[in-house]
Amino acid sequence: MKVAVLGAGAIGAYAGAALHRAGVDVRLIARGPHLAALRRDGVRVLSPRGDFAARTPATDDPAEVGPVDYVFLGLKANSYAACGPLLEPLLRPGTAVVAAQNGIPWWYFHRHGGPHDGRRLESVDPGGAVSAVIAPERVIGCVVYAATELEAPGVVRHLEGTRFSVGEPDRSVSARCTAFGDAMVAGGLKCPVEPDLRDDIWVKLLGNATFNPISALTRATMRQMCVHGGTRRVVETMMTETLSIAEALGCTVDVTVERRLAGAERVGDHRTSTLQDLERGKPLELDVLLTALTELADLTGVEAPTLRTVHALSDLLALRSAA
Repeated sequence: MKVAVLGAGAIGAYAGAALHRAGVDVRLIARGPHLAALRRDGVRVLSPRGDFAARTPATDDPAEVGPVDYVFLGLKANSYAACGPLLEPLLRPGTAVVAAQNGIPWWYFHRHGGPHDGRRLESVDPGGAVSAVIAPERVIGCVVYAATELEAPGVVRHLEGTRFSVGEPDRSVSARCTAFGDAMVAGGLKCPVEPDLRDDIWVKLLGNATFNPISALTRATMRQMCVHGGTRRVVETMMTETLSIAEALGCTVDVTVERRLAGAERVGDHRTSTLQDLERGKPLELDVLLTALTELADLTGVEAPTLRTVHALSDLLALRSAA
């Protein structure tokens, strides 16, 4: 098995290092000081489960890697439409793209069944730009429950969680999903193949659609948002509205709001990826989190006033931070 990690940041490098431990031929694609550190020292993972290192080839030129069996896509979702020149050299007939993204994916209604089958969501696939670069037929969905930070170039701080759930858009348990999951497990991670990954997408989105934008607006950590009474009530309301949208689309979210809040509080003083992006002057990944939710609320007729309010505020923040 040959795997290219396109976007070997904190999550990508962590997954790549684990696959390397499993004996997989892994190539990391990164840039800047991080790439220099990867070339010099490999990936160093600092984790409460035990530190480890992986010396695997790294480059900024996918043409040096060539076609692979799997591309683990560690890029932010707002980079997908422009990643064609990086992705193309890695593809051959049969190459699977493991899209490890937050939020609602561009392939959400691909082979979904029912009245919305094949529908394109403008918020996450504007004008079909993402589908043109990454054909939904190539996709293995991936929901990441691990929390990591890039502590320094080449150094990944693993905070908690080892689960990377994967699944096919058509709900089949395919050989390619099973093989990838087995390799991740051999590297020390959890990687269940889910018959319907969309349920997992909504479980993760309960947190991402609430804590991520609020953290950017307030600069607060996970724990701080959970213990502040007023903010906690806003999060509870947003989660309830999110569950209503999921249920209207036929998804079963097997977690309560209170349990989701308790899990978030246990993470402690972790800064969400959106807050980290804001602090580093990077574009904010909000379209797949909140814009998509408001589009789905319109589609299903679900009232979502608090989601819409926080979306308006965070959208203005994203515009101002990009200016």
